[in-house]
Amino acid sequence: MKLVILGAGESGIGAALLAKQKGFEVFVSDGGVIKDIYKQELAVNGIEFEEGRHSWKTILEADEIVKSPGIPEKSELMQKVREMGVPVISEIELAWRHSKEAKIIAITGSNGKSTTTALTYHIFEQAGLNTAMVGNIGLSYARQVATAPADYYVIEVSSFQLDDIVEFKPDVAILLNITPDHLDRYEYKMENYVESKFRIAKNQTENDYFIYCEDDPEIRNHLAKKPIYSKTIPFTIMEPKKEGGFIANEQLNIQVKDEPVIMSIYDLALKGKHNLYNSMAAGIAGRTMDIRKEKIRESLTSFKSLEHRMEYVATIRGVDFINDSKATNVNSVWFALESMERPVVLIMGGVDKGNDYSAIRELVTEKVKAIICLGVDNRPIHEALSKDTKVMVNTDNMADAVKNAFQLADKGDVVLLSPACASFDLFKNYEERGRKFKEEVKAL
Repeated sequence: MKLVILGAGESGIGAALLAKQKGFEVFVSDGGVIKDIYKQELAVNGIEFEEGRHSWKTILEADEIVKSPGIPEKSELMQKVREMGVPVISEIELAWRHSKEAKIIAITGSNGKSTTTALTYHIFEQAGLNTAMVGNIGLSYARQVATAPADYYVIEVSSFQLDDIVEFKPDVAILLNITPDHLDRYEYKMENYVESKFRIAKNQTENDYFIYCEDDPEIRNHLAKKPIYSKTIPFTIMEPKKEGGFIANEQLNIQVKDEPVIMSIYDLALKGKHNLYNSMAAGIAGRTMDIRKEKIRESLTSFKSLEHRMEYVATIRGVDFINDSKATNVNSVWFALESMERPVVLIMGGVDKGNDYSAIRELVTEKVKAIICLGVDNRPIHEALSKDTKVMVNTDNMADAVKNAFQLADKGDVVLLSPACASFDLFKNYEERGRKFKEEVKAL
């Protein structure tokens, strides 16, 4: 069988290694430049590849195509592929076909995916289960299946990956929230994006679990219109539940199966309202797989948060510096500001994906004393938020952004890097942006 892989990032290379191992004839095609380390891997494994172009004839002769989540459907190549009727799948579909004997816990949502994935993995690992954390966080799912198969896979999945599944079926699916993001890929229609997120449950049966946030209006509306087949378990901060996760009397409760998990919200490792949701989702996932309540409680207490996601960096002359570089949309910034209890100097900006900043205006007015704009084009932030904060400063590099923020902060304030934007104007990715922030803070 001839398999063509479009895109040679981590997911494409993982798919190539797995396909080669399973005896497929594999060809990798990337329209851009392939990283040297990936080229070496392809060469060592005897996998044919091309970069800087797409050989249409070779691609269109494939029996099946594995498409990188980054390639939009409206590209000329994909339109030709669809026209010719070549079957297209995502890397998670390929990996799932070769790991059906394992238990799959898949996590999606507009915000909080990485944190919840890492927290769920922490719970499973602390329980002594042979678990791998894969997907948008860490190694690709396919690479893990090819190189170090596990009994449990905790997978962070994006809507783009879900768009090209066929039979992919998680034993446990978690849907955290749905807020506008990537709408440019969904014809600017929210309902298309919602449908895409719900694909996580499309192949589930009554033996599987669907864990969801009952407080999210988009999720509630969709479930009312289109019920799903799996066992649904809600979590909420609004009211007690017979089954599911809820907060009552400042305690987190997980009522799943016959062993309730109850603990004080003040004992949770992750702080902030949004993390109550993430903690409930991860805890419920643990209970569906019969992990004991003591282990879940212990794990929710001992978890260390992720790099670039509300990561504490340092305190300098009474000013706390927090790296939330992974906040690449407005909703993530809303969560970050919502959890702040002290005055904030906010560093934000980058490549604006058509952001609607109105969602954070109230929090900016209430909590932000100054905004440091960090980007090539800072106009959208000025236009949206200049009336909501007294001070706005323009910068086009991290050193100036950090210095300006420190000068404007008083003892007891927080300097928060929470950009609301992609990083591609000044940095390779959000990780590089976050690392640069930490370097400049340490240089103060």
